[in-house]
Amino acid sequence: MHDETSSIDGFEQRLRERFRARTSRSAALYARALGSLPGGNTRTSTFFRPHPLFADRAEGCRLHDVDGNVYLDLLNNFTSLIHGHAHPRVTAAIATQAAKGTVYAAPAEVQLALAEEITRRVPSMQRVRFANSGTEAVMNALRVARAFTGRSKFLKMEGGYHGSYDPVEISIAPGPDGPVWPAGEPDEIGLSPALTSEVLVAPFNDLETTLGLIERHHKDLAAVIVEPVMGAGGMIPADQRFLDGLRQATTAHRIVLILDEIISFRLAPGGAQQLYRIEPDLTTIGKIIGGGLPIGAFGGRADIMALFDPRRSDRMTHAGTFNGSPICMAAGLASLELLTPAEIDRINRLGDRLRDGFQAAFTATGVRGRATGHGSLVQTHLVDGEVRNYRDGARAPAWYRRVTHLALLTHGVFSGWRTSFNISTAMGETETDEAIAAFQGVLGELVAHQPE
Repeated sequence: MHDETSSIDGFEQRLRERFRARTSRSAALYARALGSLPGGNTRTSTFFRPHPLFADRAEGCRLHDVDGNVYLDLLNNFTSLIHGHAHPRVTAAIATQAAKGTVYAAPAEVQLALAEEITRRVPSMQRVRFANSGTEAVMNALRVARAFTGRSKFLKMEGGYHGSYDPVEISIAPGPDGPVWPAGEPDEIGLSPALTSEVLVAPFNDLETTLGLIERHHKDLAAVIVEPVMGAGGMIPADQRFLDGLRQATTAHRIVLILDEIISFRLAPGGAQQLYRIEPDLTTIGKIIGGGLPIGAFGGRADIMALFDPRRSDRMTHAGTFNGSPICMAAGLASLELLTPAEIDRINRLGDRLRDGFQAAFTATGVRGRATGHGSLVQTHLVDGEVRNYRDGARAPAWYRRVTHLALLTHGVFSGWRTSFNISTAMGETETDEAIAAFQGVLGELVAHQPE
């Protein structure tokens, strides 16, 4: 391998040229979009250089772009399409409800049916309310935790992403040597400097440090929020000991424990909390419960959720024009009915196959890397050693994600720009092995260009 960083720069430039040659129509649409959308985009997470991919249609596990290229979709709209694209049962549910009306200023029975399905699957969610996104679910969960405890601060994990709600946009992606815990680092411009005084940050999977922070600040802490599998932070599973310790400490100090299962809910019929045998006070979910339509939900202990009861004089308001939209409820109900325990087990096995295959590809090519994740959730890291928290993964060079993501696109695989992947029920072993072969091919190209 070469020593010159310019070797990677040159490789990246050639990849961009290769991509441009395949996507001239996407390039033209992007140039047009610059005239009406800032940066030609309305969703930051779908942007990448030299230009985003413009989709034309999709079915099952295949995505077709406007240039006629076909990709194996291992992004699935950032884990939300558990059954891939355009599943006939989901689309039929949408069509049936759309013919009856898309939204009313009144409850509908399908809303109740989805709520009952969720509370049946997740015993800790004794009561549930619907929102329009995971961000809204987190916002309301934190708000009700503050109201219930009478405290104002909360603790999150470094690298933990909980949506685009101002207080949680702290220390999502700090530098690899970020602030000293519990100090946080705003992840965006435009955030109030005061937020950092309300948010404590702890290292994921470091129980001793986290317990020390809770012990010192428990009188001010309304909630601890944590993902059982840290998604944007690297698809890193929590240690059982870590979650057990958080549950014990929050119970002892009457702090609300919130499990953010917006990504990890897919791992078992009752979410990752079922696998970890953890009963949180509140849970946030989204993505797969909407069947591909916008949705979020939060719920938990009946005594906490009772604060939203409109019959109370001291009620909390939870409004939203599209909360519980029947068309979203119908799509979500169909999606969950399709997601049987057997299907969950099957895609988790495929995820294990993908993760093991990626790790074998690292070994076969001599590239020092790690594949992380749990079940149907997978991510790769160009690091030598274990990845147990955000800083472990942040040691990877910045070019790795850009180059690998773009190279995979030229190999016909649509992945997350973080080199993250997820399995849908539309996939089987053939498609999984196709992805492994593509990844090994990309690593083979990297070997010739990666600086030591």
